[in-house]
Amino acid sequence: MSVFVFLEGSEGKIKKSSKEAISYAVEVGKIIGDDEIIAIVLGVYEDTDLEKLGNNGATRVINVNDEKLNENQISIYAQIISEIIQSGSANLVIMTKSSFSDNVGARIAGKTGASIVSNVVSLPDVSSGFSVRKSIFTGKAFATVSLSGEKKVLIIKRNVIELMENGDKADVEKNPIPDNLKFNEKITGLEKAEGDILLDDAEIVVSGGRGLKGPENWGMIEELARALGAATGCSKPVSDIGWRPHHEHVGQTGVKVSPNLYIAVGISGAIQHLAGVNSSKVLVAINEDPDAPFFKAADYGIVGDAFEIIPKLTEKIKSL
Repeated sequence: MSVFVFLEGSEGKIKKSSKEAISYAVEVGKIIGDDEIIAIVLGVYEDTDLEKLGNNGATRVINVNDEKLNENQISIYAQIISEIIQSGSANLVIMTKSSFSDNVGARIAGKTGASIVSNVVSLPDVSSGFSVRKSIFTGKAFATVSLSGEKKVLIIKRNVIELMENGDKADVEKNPIPDNLKFNEKITGLEKAEGDILLDDAEIVVSGGRGLKGPENWGMIEELARALGAATGCSKPVSDIGWRPHHEHVGQTGVKVSPNLYIAVGISGAIQHLAGVNSSKVLVAINEDPDAPFFKAADYGIVGDAFEIIPKLTEKIKSL
């Protein structure tokens, strides 16, 4: 029996966050006694990039290679993946959480009769059945979920496990698109978020709030982000009043992020915003209000004027 991993990609590149699911699958395989980790990649990708997935723990890669699949249609992906795992007698499918994988995973579970759990934050416990911990209530609590179905779909949160890099190569199997597929949907338009580094894949995020006083002051946030190799984000009020584009809105109703480092500049720390960032490994708050709620959640805090602190911080980082 094998462990299957579904990987998301964008513009011909596998997402780094998605590769974490492979390394997670390796550890799961050790627990349940399966050493074959099969990655499923749909769409057109370079062979060398697919082989490099072995570096993250994949022993084999199944690539359904067709340009039609580059459009990431949820129903089509679910149908192809369901057929692959059923033909391969797989009882476990793993993927990294995103709005896309949540939809694909749910459909796979429906088609295969699998048990499914999202927001997984731990390796499974098989001492008595099969159970995992998941994040609930926007990260404020955890629940232990027991999966009783023979087939299981696990959708893991980012940063649950360190990304494996061992230098191995995976065997790549190229498959044509199935003949029975019916493309009943058509994507007529696509609006993509812009930026050097997108929030979904960022290891570091620098966000600004209304404390920056206006869009004309965002240059120092962008400069700090460039110095750190980070993505830029913002609070909901900032995007609502048009200072920044909506795709930069971080929070419960915006983009939920799980970077290694999240820096909040001039953001008070409303519950809605904290719900979107509380999976970050390290939270840093910079605010001139010592009573700002964000300081209660932050690992580190700086009380002071952002217009003085950020330029100095940026220069210090550049010097390093």
